[in-house]
Amino acid sequence: MIKEMDRQNQIMIKIKDLHKSFGNKPVLAGIDLEVKKGETMVVIGQSGAGKSVLLKLIIGIMKPDRGEIYLDGLEITGLNEEERLRLNRKLGMVFQGAALFDSMTVAENVAFGLKRHLKLKEDEIRKIVRQSLELVGLRGVENLMPHQLSGGMKKRVGLARAIAYRPEIMLYDEPSTGIDPIRADAINEMINQFKKELGMTSIVITHDMASAYRVADRIAMLYGGRIIEVGTPDEIRKSDNAIVQQFIRGEASGPIESW
Repeated sequence: MIKEMDRQNQIMIKIKDLHKSFGNKPVLAGIDLEVKKGETMVVIGQSGAGKSVLLKLIIGIMKPDRGEIYLDGLEITGLNEEERLRLNRKLGMVFQGAALFDSMTVAENVAFGLKRHLKLKEDEIRKIVRQSLELVGLRGVENLMPHQLSGGMKKRVGLARAIAYRPEIMLYDEPSTGIDPIRADAINEMINQFKKELGMTSIVITHDMASAYRVADRIAMLYGGRIIEVGTPDEIRKSDNAIVQQFIRGEASGPIESW
């Protein structure tokens, strides 16, 4: 049964007491987080802290052990397959490794979500594919195969695929990992552009503080399976939490070391 949530303050994503373990290892131990409509929330934390798991729970690739996830007022953890498919029309995700289909051309990759979620004619699909690729700075690559692309180009094709059907919510898993600083900054600029031009609500997972400060409206620190602090970039910079300061400064020793 779908639960309704109070929509005051235009909360687009609300996570309540979310838990996930693998075997006897708890990864998320009671996550609480709210993301406002049109906001870009950046989640930071150590490798293995559960950041990517959080995104997979939101998009439905994994199921939580307990807890609730609300998207635009609807509790989604108990949805059946048909309800989940309808919901996924609202969601786009950019995976860490781009996750392109190797046997498909660039155009076919970008069109994948369009064909899955929308009933469009082929000429309409081609037009949207072209426009989406142009939005990420790629032209004339429709017939290339993924193995013919550089790492940065693959990232941008993944972005084009995610935005092609104009989802309301975008999830980014380490969007700037594995590419040089110039291309990473171009990806950051695109995230800001999508927010401004398409009004997307976003969660960005990253360990790159330069990227975090560049795109975030607010930043949440995930540590020990919980969100231990949320604030604007300036508030996070000035945080008096020793764990937050150790992470954002990239220091090798300190309280994180003991976890």
